[in-house]
Amino acid sequence: MSAIVSNYPAGWPPEDEVFPVASLDLRVLPGEHPFAVSERQEAEANWKAEIAANPALYDNGMVFQHQLSLHDGAIDGEAYMAPFSTFMWWRKQAALEHGFHLYGWCIPVSSDGAIIAIRMGAWTVNAGMVYCAAGSLDGFDVVDGRCDIDGNMAREVREETGLDLSRARPDGGYFATHNNRRITVFRFFRFDRTADEMMAEIAAHMLVDEEKEIDGAVAIRSADPAAHRYHPAMLPVLQMFFGKPG
Repeated sequence: MSAIVSNYPAGWPPEDEVFPVASLDLRVLPGEHPFAVSERQEAEANWKAEIAANPALYDNGMVFQHQLSLHDGAIDGEAYMAPFSTFMWWRKQAALEHGFHLYGWCIPVSSDGAIIAIRMGAWTVNAGMVYCAAGSLDGFDVVDGRCDIDGNMAREVREETGLDLSRARPDGGYFATHNNRRITVFRFFRFDRTADEMMAEIAAHMLVDEEKEIDGAVAIRSADPAAHRYHPAMLPVLQMFFGKPG
């Protein structure tokens, strides 16, 4: 039976539990997200404070989910394009309602068994956090009115690390976790290069990358949650891949 995601949804797996995803159908509708309409003035006021604290932020458009359901492993959703400033205001709400943040993660795996992640740069929203290269779905990821998760993964990995997913082998299908209306869809990709070789490639990319979004690359070889300042959504992924620590 389908169920709309809530903070503690009936019909969805428990929060932070990895589950397989058979398919995704994420439609992007014309018009404005209802939260963007109802909270426009508040979002604009909050954005002024955000850019005062961090002038490097951009108010680009992003895909902001409005409804999501899960049935037999299929995630079905409807979304709208919304300003990043709307999302920044939404994520500050004491009780997250009226929207969902769904994003894709490529999990690069080296030939010697390490997960290759990145540490975000000081000017970014998630400054200092360690997770696999990713970014919110945006207009570049909408094809014929639907979100292209594979295209988003390839684009974000290329932009942030210089790694080319066409040179990697997908290892299995999609998986997902969710927590507090945030849904992480991820997939493992196997590279034929060692962790050191992949880290060197990323370091070379950082020298010419104009965006400078990342502060460096990290080779992860265990599920130890204290090894780095991980994004919370990384922990279930690491436990799935390496097994529970201890």
